[in-house]
Amino acid sequence: MRNLCWFASGVVVLSTAFFWEGASNSNAAGADLDAANLQFVGHYELLSFISYPEQGGQVDNNYEGRITYDAHGNMTAIGMPKDLPIRAAASSENVHGGFSYYGDVSWDVDNQVVIHHVTGSTSRGSWVGEDNIRYYEWVDGLLVLAMKDPDGRIIGKLTWRKFE
Repeated sequence: MRNLCWFASGVVVLSTAFFWEGASNSNAAGADLDAANLQFVGHYELLSFISYPEQGGQVDNNYEGRITYDAHGNMTAIGMPKDLPIRAAASSENVHGGFSYYGDVSWDVDNQVVIHHVTGSTSRGSWVGEDNIRYYEWVDGLLVLAMKDPDGRIIGKLTWRKFE
């Protein structure tokens, strides 16, 4: 499968990536998947979207957004630059920015990977049929989803807080 990563400048990186497509026959693997699904289920708000350029440093993309995971293995995500409405109001052109997509979800729990199998996207039609691979971790109750380039270097991190 191809790994689709992006960041605010609109650069798309496609690479080959390994991912796991189902539970093994062991009860432990099934329990791990069930636990991952339960931990993810909910609605989240985007707290930060940070990009890490190849030349070093970090860029705060100043985004806002939402992501939702349901108990049936589905997800939706939407995000945009916070200043998009202001830029749109000041322009007679159609102003672009952000991301929106939905699809099924699977996990590689051992490697802390969540795979968003993109079924639809209003912002990037080329994503349909692709897999958005994210490396997840839980930090102080926050969900952090990292994107990596083909060499494994983190190119972006999105930090999400679950609505209670």
